[in-house]
Amino acid sequence: MKAILGIDPGLNTTGYGVIDVSSGRVRLLEAGVVQSRRDGELAVKVKEIYDGVREVIEMFSPEVMAIEELYSHYDRPSTAILMGHARGCICLAAAQSGIKVVSYAATKVKKNLTGSGRATKDQIQRAIKLELGLDQYPDPPDVADAIALALCHHYHHRVDVSHIPDVLKGNFPGDTVLR
Repeated sequence: MKAILGIDPGLNTTGYGVIDVSSGRVRLLEAGVVQSRRDGELAVKVKEIYDGVREVIEMFSPEVMAIEELYSHYDRPSTAILMGHARGCICLAAAQSGIKVVSYAATKVKKNLTGSGRATKDQIQRAIKLELGLDQYPDPPDVADAIALALCHHYHHRVDVSHIPDVLKGNFPGDTVLR
């Protein structure tokens, strides 16, 4: 099995989606959320997220984790700080399991799935439903975003680009963020 774990990090709700791409077609193995207590202390929230992500990793042994790139809106800089705590413990869980972590900008993921970097949550949910032939929309939207991240990674690496120099691909030494 060749599993890809997509993660949409959040301090209260972290979405995850695991896809299998070993058969030549994409199959959703599992998707859901890791919840932390809304009224819990920061350290407790971080531990709950870490434990939940470790459990998913242990269950599916993915070879790579695709996670949303950290961003900040000028109106809400504290959101980025809180998301950073979640991303940190999620990346730690992956590193301790020897899993490669790749970050994708939300706009790249949206464009990859819908053709528009400004797609709405509803458009992402619809795209995931159609792409994977699901009976219903993945819900909550954090789950759809996580599956979208896993799919984006699969689509990005489906084409063999090993013969193209990194500079021509837009990747520079030390840069793991794909836009």
